[in-house]
Amino acid sequence: MIEKIEQKIKKDFKNSPDIVFRKIKIRNKKILLIYNITLTNSNNINEFILEKLTTLKKRITNKNIYNHLSNIIPENVIQDIKDKNDLYTKIESGFTIVIIEKQKPFAIETKENLSRGITEPLTEQSISGPKDAFTENYQTNIGLIRKRIKTNKLGIKEKTIGKQSKTKVAILYMNNIIEPNLLKTIEEKLNHIDIDAILDSTYIKEILENNQSPFPTIITTERPDTASISLLEGKICILTENSPYGLIIPTFFSDLFHAVEDNYQNSINVTFTRIIRYTAFLIAIILPALHVAITTYDHEAIPVTLLVNFAAQREGVPFPLIAEALGLTLVFELLRESDIRMPHLSGTAISILGAIVLGDAAVAAGIVSPIMVIVIALSAISSLMFSNVGMVNAIRFWRIFFIIFAGIAGIIGIFFASFLLIGHLSSLKSGEKPYLYPLAPFNKRFLKEVIIKKNIKKENKRMPVLTDKNYTRSNL
Repeated sequence: MIEKIEQKIKKDFKNSPDIVFRKIKIRNKKILLIYNITLTNSNNINEFILEKLTTLKKRITNKNIYNHLSNIIPENVIQDIKDKNDLYTKIESGFTIVIIEKQKPFAIETKENLSRGITEPLTEQSISGPKDAFTENYQTNIGLIRKRIKTNKLGIKEKTIGKQSKTKVAILYMNNIIEPNLLKTIEEKLNHIDIDAILDSTYIKEILENNQSPFPTIITTERPDTASISLLEGKICILTENSPYGLIIPTFFSDLFHAVEDNYQNSINVTFTRIIRYTAFLIAIILPALHVAITTYDHEAIPVTLLVNFAAQREGVPFPLIAEALGLTLVFELLRESDIRMPHLSGTAISILGAIVLGDAAVAAGIVSPIMVIVIALSAISSLMFSNVGMVNAIRFWRIFFIIFAGIAGIIGIFFASFLLIGHLSSLKSGEKPYLYPLAPFNKRFLKEVIIKKNIKKENKRMPVLTDKNYTRSNL
């Protein structure tokens, strides 16, 4: 029997060299150990299996080996095997399969730790606050949240998604805060995911967003403290095996203007910084378009002296203003993308050199005007206020959109583009919640809070759109 099972598994795995078959004998009973040498730890195999079996050899005669192993080994380490597919999944998950002659096979967890240790956040850095970040280790990520929220009210629902990858996905929520309909909606969407593999949380993000908007309707975070704060607000956090990023649902447009540093700074300073971020958003999107509109069509909108100065700077420039604006925008995006792709040590130096040399040479050659370089640079710098990649990409998209409309119809085109932007944002939803909340639907109290940070003692209410119970934070 054991030989047939061995031959069958070898055939199904195409005689893969990393699948090891080890035969041992105890009290004339044949035992076959099967494991993937690249995913298992040899010390664990020795400690949990071989040493225990050696002990059994001295003490056990005709009793069931599985029952005695289950009494010696921790319950979560030894698991039953449901069927053939479950057996193969466990082999590829770092388990060692134990097949005993004339007995039901079972699996013992002997995983090798293939994940990196806990490090500082790379994309969401803060001067103050915790310095730990999620890793690719699924259990570690859950532990980092449990370390912060020490209550039995923290609920976790686990699913396995991906026909080939069989990736573990955890839905984390607060039982005493979460709105049941929100949890049900997310669960249903995850249950309907039919895909070969989930290799990162961004796969789930793309499926759950299900819209064509450049604005992110689901925030990704590498910080367990950010995830914990969101859970306590009544949101859901999704953690994915082999991914150092968690997903936060729902996400509101105002969340994109908040930074992790806001949680650990003085309320007055945070309020001032948030005002700067909202201003930077408008500058990043509208400033180049406004320059194109005023210089091309609406000359009366600026003083004559300034208009003459602009005209003198553009003298000799062979391209239309809209082409000049789009061209410089494209050059900046090329520099930004190359800075991201280049190695860390040389990327920044090359991008700075490229910006200085190209900008100065282009102005000297009369290809672009100095004022256009200033306008595009100011717009680009304003977009760097946001660390969320999705938000930066959305700003880039709408900046170009506004420039095109300004080049066609001037300030009227900017107003038209603004209506389209507001209409687009109003149509978006995240977790079936309105994206523009608390602006639409309007909530005066929380609209103030998205801009003005209150003292932590006064932040005692949760958004009614996120929960239907425990609105007051202290009433739990």
